[in-house]
Amino acid sequence: MGAPCRDRNSWAASFQGAADQATMMGKVPLFSPSSTVSSALPGYIALCLTLQFLRLVSAQFTVTGPEHPITASLGGEAILPCHLSPRMSAENMEVRWFRSEFSAVVHLYRDGQDQYGEQILEYRGRTELLKDEITNGRVSLRIYDIRPSDDGQYKCFFKSSVSYEEALLELQVAGLGSAPVISVEGHQDGGIRVVCRSAGWYPQPKAQWRDLQGQLLPSASEIISEESNGLFQAEIALVIMEESNQKVSCCVRNPRLNQERESAISIAELFFPRVNPWIVALGVILAVLLPLAGYCFWRQHRAKEALRSDMKRQKELGKLRFWFVEFVFHMDVTLDPDTANPKLVLSEDRKHVRRGNTEQDLPNNPERFDHCYCVLGTQRFTGGKHYWEVEVGHKMRWDLGVCRETVRRKGKVTYTPRNGYWVMWLRGGEYKASTSPRTSFPVSIRPNRVGIFLDYEAGEVSFYNVTDRSHLFTFTDTFSGMLRPYFHPCRSGKNMAPMIICPVPAEAGGNLCP
Repeated sequence: MGAPCRDRNSWAASFQGAADQATMMGKVPLFSPSSTVSSALPGYIALCLTLQFLRLVSAQFTVTGPEHPITASLGGEAILPCHLSPRMSAENMEVRWFRSEFSAVVHLYRDGQDQYGEQILEYRGRTELLKDEITNGRVSLRIYDIRPSDDGQYKCFFKSSVSYEEALLELQVAGLGSAPVISVEGHQDGGIRVVCRSAGWYPQPKAQWRDLQGQLLPSASEIISEESNGLFQAEIALVIMEESNQKVSCCVRNPRLNQERESAISIAELFFPRVNPWIVALGVILAVLLPLAGYCFWRQHRAKEALRSDMKRQKELGKLRFWFVEFVFHMDVTLDPDTANPKLVLSEDRKHVRRGNTEQDLPNNPERFDHCYCVLGTQRFTGGKHYWEVEVGHKMRWDLGVCRETVRRKGKVTYTPRNGYWVMWLRGGEYKASTSPRTSFPVSIRPNRVGIFLDYEAGEVSFYNVTDRSHLFTFTDTFSGMLRPYFHPCRSGKNMAPMIICPVPAEAGGNLCP
């Protein structure tokens, strides 16, 4: 950014020589007001030029970023570091992060403070400049709630009063999608067509079929499509022949993370089509038509009975699994008063919460919700399995679930997994989940108590009707960062009945809700 550097001592010596020469030529002191000062003018000019050049040389620097791309998970956070070389303070510099265009500001620091007026809308409320080592020329940009659109290159720009430099960084966004779901979709070409689907991947995943030995199988069709939220969905089909291996697995892999999800299916011999040549079948069909029809009916009836038995067994296993979850993973959850909206009233034991009529005089701390009448649980989860129950009684409106620690607390709240909410609710007698688009599901027996089960590593949030011990709904996602219980005791008319967190069951060291 300037002329090639020279040793400062050599420049100082040059200046001193020029000044001495000017003094000797003038035969007068260096600061004499006589006319002979004009003879020392070249020395003064040399002095000014030398000092200016030394100032420019001392102000030169380079900007360095990480040598390799930085990988961040969807919904998590990323830290992009930059530093000056040689080490010098950047407190009084302009530090700008931008994408392809200089004016497309991701984050701007100037005049000793963060400037948000020029920040583009996409990054508002999602960035933080880490300035702990700014006096040493080191700063890092933290980006929250990582999205697919955050993927790509960034420029880190430093500007002093006399010089500027920039460095190029790359952020790679990655996300694991849902576990593959395999479905049987009829007969095709003498075999059975099965289709595997999985959604929520970033970047574009690789999908393939494998046999029992792990060998790759050719797909009948393959579609990798981009969804409206920027994530990718994979759909691959396979035709399984009777003589081939009838047990196969579908594997969907994220090439950036080198991680995959896999599901398997086994097709019984009964379901394969039987086709005989006409000439051979003509004489046989007349002789065995009725016995064959009876046999086929028996086989079909047997298959249906087996299916009913399997469904009944799955239902019993579901109840057994729920009992195991309730007994083993039930934990004591309490409410966090620092997050509660001022119109919410919490009990002393922090187990009851209801909507009040008036707003309480509470400090407007950053953790508190100011628009949404909600409150978070004190507990924070970064892994493991956790279960808790909430008594909703006869309330006509309520919201329950899990949210990310980093959700926005000020202003309007929009329930979507992308915004960090995995929530179900009751409105007007209808139960819905905060998927995008929303999912409605029927409930045969109205729950007076709802169980929430979080399996962090499996990426699942499940809701149960504790009243009849039935499953209501399950979110499947990929979690990162810290999660917390979420409560919204809505009010219906004058009904301000509380929402009650049930203690741990007596068998696990507590008492059940009354």
